[in-house]
Amino acid sequence: MDAVTFAVPPAGRIGLVGESGSGKTTLLRLLLAVDAPSGGRITLDGQPVRPGSARSLRWFRRRVQYIPQDPATSLDPRRSVLDLVATPLRLLGVEGDHRAMASSALSAVGLDAQFLARRPAELSGGQKQRVAIARAVACAPQYLLADEPVSGLDPDLREQVLSVLAGVPGALLIVSHDLSAVARLCTDVAVMHRGRIVETGSVRAVLTRPEHEHTRNLIDAVPRLT
Repeated sequence: MDAVTFAVPPAGRIGLVGESGSGKTTLLRLLLAVDAPSGGRITLDGQPVRPGSARSLRWFRRRVQYIPQDPATSLDPRRSVLDLVATPLRLLGVEGDHRAMASSALSAVGLDAQFLARRPAELSGGQKQRVAIARAVACAPQYLLADEPVSGLDPDLREQVLSVLAGVPGALLIVSHDLSAVARLCTDVAVMHRGRIVETGSVRAVLTRPEHEHTRNLIDAVPRLT
């Protein structure tokens, strides 16, 4: 990572793209306060954000939530779907009826009452991803960061998850190598290469009139039916 300046505006919908090893994951970990920058700083509305204890970062986690690439590894197999979504509300000190809030979040991603008592092992890949989204949005964060949210899903499940993400309120940052997903969900895009952001702009401008050679290479590498 070298001399990166990056901002997610309120209500912005930004895609961060690049090849494997470009620095996307490193930047995401910095934005999530998992790692600390070796130089510069991370801020949220002017307030410095540094890695720390769960208690010291509670204010940050209330406002910034994360959807992992592989939700199965983050879902406790012993808990029900309802408990998986309700527990973070309690840990973050969110006021209100946590079970009702969790049930509402699950309903918003298309998981109705029949799913509430199920365990992760009883869910499909797409349903697990929906649970991860519901858990992230249940506390109504201002910013939602997603890491390859449709990677590895079959076309039908991919479409379902994209539709859910398209309706999520607030700011959205999608980290992905999937340019079609970024074009579907985002208004703006930033392209990373070798630890630097080499091009930014609207999705339409960058993907149709790329200026940087690396951006052109990424677009040329997208498989096409002929």
